[in-house]
Amino acid sequence: MNIHTEADIASLGGRLEQAARTRCPLRAVGATSAVAAKVAVETGFDALWVSGLEVSTALGLPDENVLGPRDLADTVRALARTAPLPVIVDVDNAGGQIATARRFADDLAHAGAAALCLEDSAYPKANSFALHRTQQLTPVALMREQLTAMRTITGDEMLLIARTEALICGMGLNEAMERAASYVAAGADAVLIHSKDTSGDQALAIGAAWTSAAPLVTVPTAFPHLEPDQLGEAGFALAIYANQLSRAALAAMRQAAASFAATGSFTSGGTPLSEVADLLQVADPTARACL
Repeated sequence: MNIHTEADIASLGGRLEQAARTRCPLRAVGATSAVAAKVAVETGFDALWVSGLEVSTALGLPDENVLGPRDLADTVRALARTAPLPVIVDVDNAGGQIATARRFADDLAHAGAAALCLEDSAYPKANSFALHRTQQLTPVALMREQLTAMRTITGDEMLLIARTEALICGMGLNEAMERAASYVAAGADAVLIHSKDTSGDQALAIGAAWTSAAPLVTVPTAFPHLEPDQLGEAGFALAIYANQLSRAALAAMRQAAASFAATGSFTSGGTPLSEVADLLQVADPTARACL
């Protein structure tokens, strides 16, 4: 069983700083199961991202602050069993309170998370790309107090990434930068200024405007045409591909099921299927199967 150590967590911080210096970003991918974690290891990702959206969806829940720390901690433990990669956990607004932020930090530290990402959305949060609900911002002072409370719990044994939804909420770049700088002053190790601008111009402007020594993180869901090398040159130390594996899995499952519905077979129509042994070996690398 792979259990993350303090050295692993310190290594993530050092690697982020190196990525910022060399302009060669680390790449994290969303994973909610050991299967996804195995794929991430096989394909060379640097870290795993436990996405609030992905975990909520896997549990049949809306992405609206319904998850508790135990839901996330169980996911972290499942990933740690199979993947020797640092796990970054999306805690959304950590329940919108100082006491709940402490609870999230404590439970996830014990589960083995290497980093937590706290955002300044008001409770209850809305998904950043939702059209049916509107995201609101929490007061800067509350976000700072949450960060301080989480740091009190974790000490230096966990990285804290502060995420601002200011641009998502229609604020200007200056407001987003001010919020981000305030969160660094409150103890955040890195900053994520989220953007839903599909051109990618806003993301590039973020990179150009950020002058703090704190590493800059991005989630390029809205601008997938900006490749990691471009993001690194723009100043980002970490690119998080937050939900692509879940979306790919959903598309593949639909394709396989549609092929079966049309032909009565899961093996006709060119639908790719992994071997049974592949599934067995996710949890037991020594397992063998006749199929």
